[in-house]
Parts: sequence; C-alpha cells; structure tokens
Amino acid sequence: MTDTRIRTVSLPDGTVVPALGMGTWYLGEDPDGRDIQLSALETGIEIGLTLIDTAEMYGDGAAEELVGRAIAGRRDSVFLVSKVLPSHATRQGTVEACRRSLRRLGTDHLDLYLLHWRGAVPLAETVAAFEELVQAGSIRRWGVSNFDVPDMEELVAVPGGDHVQTDQVLYNLARRGPEYDLIPWCRDAGTPLMVYSPVDHGRLLEHPAVRDMAGQKGVTPAQLAIAWVLRLPDLFAVAKASTRAHVIENRAALEIRFTEAELAQLDLIFPPPFSKVPLEVL
Repeated sequence: MTDTRIRTVSLPDGTVVPALGMGTWYLGEDPDGRDIQLSALETGIEIGLTLIDTAEMYGDGAAEELVGRAIAGRRDSVFLVSKVLPSHATRQGTVEACRRSLRRLGTDHLDLYLLHWRGAVPLAETVAAFEELVQAGSIRRWGVSNFDVPDMEELVAVPGGDHVQTDQVLYNLARRGPEYDLIPWCRDAGTPLMVYSPVDHGRLLEHPAVRDMAGQKGVTPAQLAIAWVLRLPDLFAVAKASTRAHVIENRAALEIRFTEAELAQLDLIFPPPFSKVPLEVL
C-alpha cells in the first residue's frame, strides 16, 4: 500500500502507513483550480504519498469529491482517511455521515475514520458507531482528532475505546504543546500521533529563522518545517499541496536530516513547553 522508499509508521493494529501524506483542507472549493489540484493529488500518489486525509467538513464535501476523482482506478494504492463532524457523531448520525462520505469518495470503505473534534455526543455512542462501521466493512479502523490527554484517557475507558488507532492534532515548530504530555502519552499507549498543518497554515514559511536555516541547508522553508515534525519516528503527518510542484517539494522533506546543533538552535527560537499547554487547533 505504500512506496517502499518512503519511511513508514505502524498503527496499533499493525497497519503500515507512510510517514508523510497529503492533506486536502480547502481543496476542491475553487472550480477554476480543481484540475490543478487533481493533478497534484495524482502526482502525490505516484511518488508514494499514498496517505490522503480529507473530511466531510472540507468544502462541504468538495474535497472528498476531488479525492474521489484522484483515487479512481487506484483505490487499492491509497490509505484513505476522512472525518465525521461532532454534530453528526451520534450512533446513527455517524453511520449516515460515513455513507455520504463514501459516496462522494466513490469507494466502499475508508481505511481510517476520525472524529474531527470533541463534541457534545458521548464518546461511547460515537465509538459504538465506529465499531458498527468496522463490522460492516465500511471502515477498516478509526481514530480521533484534536483530542488532548484527558480526552484520550476518557476515550480508552469506554467500551471499544482502546481500538483507537491515532489522534490527529496540530503540531509544528510554533506549536509544541503536545510535546509536554500528549506525545509521551501516545508513545506509552503505542498510538502514533498524526500531525496536521506542519507549516502552521503557512505562517512558518515567512519566519526569519526558518528561512535562514532553510537557506543554509539548501532546502525550502516548507521542507524544513515538515522535516522537523518528521524527526520523531513514531509520528506521521499530512501536508496540503495544491500543485504538482508543491507536492514534489513536500515529498523531498522526507530526506532531510538535522544535526544536534541545528535542533538546539531551533529549540532556542521555538522553545519546547516546560508546563502544560492547552491543545491548540486551527
């Protein structure tokens, strides 16, 4: 399912996924840009970025429809992730939302289905829906997104909650809060963290320190920011790429390594947390 040249991460059930995949937030919303974005997704699949992350929320399904076009005829080559909105995450609502996502994606199953963030629906109800979808073959496995440590502890305590495969969260040079407790918690639980927005929604691309070090290393600021996240072996990430050139640029980040001096320099500019930091979201 993955290009063997790309580093991989193992989920708790033993499934192997690429350490870097493609995000789709905001893709598919502009009709004039869809063909360019489609080409980017197709290129990413061809060069091994076979993990694709989307959600019913993105463009009210437009991103899922675009992904459906990109994976047509090559579904077995892709590890497909989508998310259910918390407002839909009741027992029946989750099942119905999944069916809508599958129709938009043009497939009969998701490889991973996530609860997009914590809502008012009891976790036990959402987990029961996830387990029902697994039994029906509509999803292969499930996880969560934007869950902090107390949420994860509550999740694994409900029936079936220990089947969670990942927690997708915001983590990058500028937002290192998860290092204090969430990353250690997930590591101890054997549940790899899935990272979104490793370039902090583009903000890191203009940071002088990121630009300076990138220039010294002969890489782009985006590559540097993505590579920094991927320095941790038990973590995987998704990064949006809306053009072929962008997706090829992101792919090259997998080859970048840091010296101890470089990491120490980044720690001075972007200090790690020394106390609990509430989980940030975008």
